[in-house]
Amino acid sequence: MDTTEQLEEYILRHIDPEDPYLHSLYRATNIHLLYGHMASGHLQGRLLKMLTGMIRPRKVLEIGTYSGYSALCIAEGLEEGGVVHTIEINDEQEDFTRPWLEGSSYGNRIRFHIGDALDVIPELAETFDMVFIDADKRRYCDYYNMVIDYLNPGGYIIADNTLWDAHVVDPSHQSDPLTAGVMAFNDMVAADKRVEKVIIPIRDGLTLIRKI
Repeated sequence: MDTTEQLEEYILRHIDPEDPYLHSLYRATNIHLLYGHMASGHLQGRLLKMLTGMIRPRKVLEIGTYSGYSALCIAEGLEEGGVVHTIEINDEQEDFTRPWLEGSSYGNRIRFHIGDALDVIPELAETFDMVFIDADKRRYCDYYNMVIDYLNPGGYIIADNTLWDAHVVDPSHQSDPLTAGVMAFNDMVAADKRVEKVIIPIRDGLTLIRKI
């Protein structure tokens, strides 16, 4: 076991334990779905829950539901009356994900939508206090350009995978469309004077963006 793995195990032993329901969901995700590693998991899930509690949003938008792990963590961090709208483009995902969302004790805080986020968001006719982006990396710039107008002043965008397994600093990967999408997003956010931003090197990179 290398130092990185040792540190990860150490961290997980010294943070709040993973809820049994989330643990079961994470296990089922890895057994039944392709690319199970895409689920947020224990460490990032606890961070999302805590960030939600710190930001105290009333309305949250998530782009990219996948198996529902991150949506449940965000819903857990919401105060009473808070709602998270989560959008998944893959309609084949619904049969797996919807029962897990609705079976949770936080299911009443979640509104699950199937469709292209760029089509769904305008139809919601809502503004949001917090947005979590974890979807097609090639479209990150499109998602950002849309949601910034639906984000309330002082609201936050949290973008996942913004270091993309360190490919953003590896010239051999920068022609890859996914890596190129992440890099274009990072450059766009860095140059945007409407927001404050910081990249946290947790897992695959997590960018916190605050609309001024």
